[in-house]
Amino acid sequence: MREKPVYLFTGFLGSGKSTFIQDTLETPEFGEGASTLLLVCESGEVHYDESKFTDKVYIETIEREADLTEARLNGIASKYVFDRVLVEYNGMWMTQTLFENMPRNWIIAQEMTFFDATMFELYNKNMRQLCFNKMQNAELVVFNRFQKGADKMPFHKEVRVANRRSQIVYEFGPHDIEVDDIVDELPFDKKASTIEIADDMYADWYRDINENQDEYNNKTLILKGRVVKGGDMKHGEFGLGRHLMTCCVEDMQFAALMGIYDRIDDFKNGAWVQVKAKVRVEYVDAYEEKGPVLYCKSVEACEPCNPEVATF
Repeated sequence: MREKPVYLFTGFLGSGKSTFIQDTLETPEFGEGASTLLLVCESGEVHYDESKFTDKVYIETIEREADLTEARLNGIASKYVFDRVLVEYNGMWMTQTLFENMPRNWIIAQEMTFFDATMFELYNKNMRQLCFNKMQNAELVVFNRFQKGADKMPFHKEVRVANRRSQIVYEFGPHDIEVDDIVDELPFDKKASTIEIADDMYADWYRDINENQDEYNNKTLILKGRVVKGGDMKHGEFGLGRHLMTCCVEDMQFAALMGIYDRIDDFKNGAWVQVKAKVRVEYVDAYEEKGPVLYCKSVEACEPCNPEVATF
């Protein structure tokens, strides 16, 4: 089956999704003669004016998350001949529901999320997991109704906790936007030959070394973590890591890298240690791909990090 690109628009009711989709489907350059399946998962104040669409658009509505099933989506897909899919997604639904039930030939081509800037702080405080879910995979995050002169940093930081690579746009009004150009500085000097990772830097470091692993190749690191041994690990191999919470307690995970140390059996499973290690980027069976490995020069018992759970 030919792959169908899916353009996913997420955000809460009133965030501007429908207006953006309407404008997009009115643009001849977007259409270029292609037909579109528009999947609408919530009814907002803005209703689509199909008379202004430049190309053929088939609209299907799904009102309940429970109805967003593989069978339902395959049934919709079989009704029409279309070249791409646009999804106006319900802000109260987790995106995994869509990802797990899409037809096999539907491929996410782009994900954009929209927020009403005047409501973002309230939503993020009371519906943190839903906000995080919308930001974590979005290539573009748009803050509508943004006040000129307002501090962008709180918005910028929340997006960056979820996603380091997304573009952020602040919209002040129609055709009046500003692209976020805030530079994210790491809390340690990555250019140094020896990098010491303080307790409160672990989350930023762990994400950066996984995203930019080659920049750490042959660097020496000093950091704390917990020892994990067992499973299929060979003699001298262990995991060094900490529990990491990105959004909320439900998404907490143990974030670790492979370590190599001949005398690691001197330490119990779960023990807190401080290591001094040289990084080598190489293929590791546990990663099933190339990744950073900590070749330890020293491993010493230490007090637990404070706090024990790393956060951004």
